[in-house]
Amino acid sequence: MIEQYVPQLSTYAGDIDFVFDLIFYITTGWFILTQGVFFWLMWRFRRQEGVKALYLTGEEKFPKNIVSNAHHAVLVFDVAILVFAVMTWHNVKITLPPAEQTIRVVAQQWAWTFIHPGPDGEIDTADDIAMNDELHVLVDTMYHFKLESRDVLHNFSVPVFRLKQDVIPGRVITGWFKATGTGEHDIQCAEICGIGHGLMPARIFIETHAEHMAWMNRHLPSGVAANDASSTVLAQE
Repeated sequence: MIEQYVPQLSTYAGDIDFVFDLIFYITTGWFILTQGVFFWLMWRFRRQEGVKALYLTGEEKFPKNIVSNAHHAVLVFDVAILVFAVMTWHNVKITLPPAEQTIRVVAQQWAWTFIHPGPDGEIDTADDIAMNDELHVLVDTMYHFKLESRDVLHNFSVPVFRLKQDVIPGRVITGWFKATGTGEHDIQCAEICGIGHGLMPARIFIETHAEHMAWMNRHLPSGVAANDASSTVLAQE
């Protein structure tokens, strides 16, 4: 349902949306049912002249069965939600597919720094490309991201990926994504990280190989030949 407003642009976005939809439809169904029963009971047992009120202890068979059966049904739905939620959690948070590219994401009050691999395809080397508040990635490419914080707790959120991951000071947290569509989209800090929290947006640019090659050529560090970047990106196609 959320995909009508925020597109699904990662390989696991659909799985996460399915869990949210499952929870929404189950809770909505139970809400409508319980409210319907509630208002029916109010009408059915309303005060009427000449009709004595009933006193129920809860031990009578009929009301006791109604409560027990409803309880059992809720447990069944809870187990179903739990099964799908754990499966999705395992696939997204526990499984770590082999990376084709790795990026470093550094959060601080109140900005993002993204370290992109240069022509050699590796981060933490001389040809890295560092950008403030702009992340450039290739479509249909498996990425690992290394999350770090320079100060306080942040949260790396990419809504179109259905990705949210806390960034914890003193730790390097590894996650992954594979974008399935191109375009420019939001990155957010989804943790209240201080007075400038609301002023900490960034943008992700999901690009084709040709677009990514052109961007890389424009931002190569001094001393790195543009044709080196071109040959590296073309080799990935």
